[in-house]
Amino acid sequence: MPRRPALTHDRIIEAAVRVADDGGLTQVSMRNVGKELGVEAMSLYHHVANKDALLDGLADWVFTQIELPGLQQPWRPAMTERAASARQALGQHPWALGLIESRRAPGAALLRHHDTMLGCLRHNGFSPALAVHAFSAVDAYIYGFVLTELSLPFDVSGGFEEFVDEVQPTLPRDTYPHLVELITDHVQGQGYSFGDEFEYGLGLILDSVEVRLADELAAGR
Repeated sequence: MPRRPALTHDRIIEAAVRVADDGGLTQVSMRNVGKELGVEAMSLYHHVANKDALLDGLADWVFTQIELPGLQQPWRPAMTERAASARQALGQHPWALGLIESRRAPGAALLRHHDTMLGCLRHNGFSPALAVHAFSAVDAYIYGFVLTELSLPFDVSGGFEEFVDEVQPTLPRDTYPHLVELITDHVQGQGYSFGDEFEYGLGLILDSVEVRLADELAAGR
């Protein structure tokens, strides 16, 4: 019989990820993670202090899944690529969105992530204040968009058209003229995908950031 790999903190967190992916955060416990690893829960306590530490490690793991820019990378493509990576990571692990916002003990991956993002902006001429404003606005957009994607009653990659086909008969044109206009002129037969709104909306935010940065640089701040 092959020997079971030794327990490590990383193996425990990876097992917790699998448990969360299968059943959500409510299923993440020392007992269930131990079961996933084929060991007794007590064995985990040599590597993870308690359930809170397990959840802290799980939240920190999420940030290891997000691609970070180089400090010297131009800020706009850096923000765009990182936003796409964060959207993918959060979308693949629906439990992550609420978890990372609820933990009070930031881990090394989270701290490195935030420091790198701010560092990239600072190396591109952002003041500390504009860097945090931009970072906060982009993150709020990413989190809000992912939350919407996870909550919608259709497949965001292409199911919106089928959804509106079902809804349209309940929308009289004289009562909801602008919704009907949107459906008939922009959605039906147009290959519309709600998921494509992510890149466009992100561009609107980055356009505004670009104007603010130009103002700062012109003012010599």
